Amino acid sequence: MTNQGLDAFAAWVEDLMRERGYDIDSPRGGGKSRIADEAGVHRAAVTRLLQRQSMPDLETTRRLARVLGVPVRDMLIRSGRLTAEELADPHDYLASPAPSADFGRRPTLEEVADLLGVPADRREMFVRVVEQFLPSEAEAEVTQVREGRRVLVESAAAAPTAD
Repeated sequence: MTNQGLDAFAAWVEDLMRERGYDIDSPRGGGKSRIADEAGVHRAAVTRLLQRQSMPDLETTRRLARVLGVPVRDMLIRSGRLTAEELADPHDYLASPAPSADFGRRPTLEEVADLLGVPADRREMFVRVVEQFLPSEAEAEVTQVREGRRVLVESAAAAPTAD
């Protein structure tokens, strides 16, 4: 990690702390101690980060992310430990309604089973069970139309009337 990278990461974390109401600027504000206590980390780890002396270890990073309300993924990427490509978001892969640029297509249920670690001898059963919960293509289209109408109705209801 370069000094520039540590500076940028520490500045980002400082901004998050201030936004969340931690008084980290005044010597007696107690913000550093408070965040350390809430995260369950040593105050020295928080101080070393804010003074740009060292990057927190992985566990401290995880705990700070939880207290600051940011995904650990974002903390790891911002810290420079991993890149976005190295730490692909599984939600993008599993939940995207259209093929994503990162993966080119939605995974099959067999691939999802593999990602989830379903044993090979249970994959067929996994696929059959999951298929029962997935809408057919026709049902999905009807749902999209209904959702579209619901949005239109809600928009019309929220629109001001001319009296």
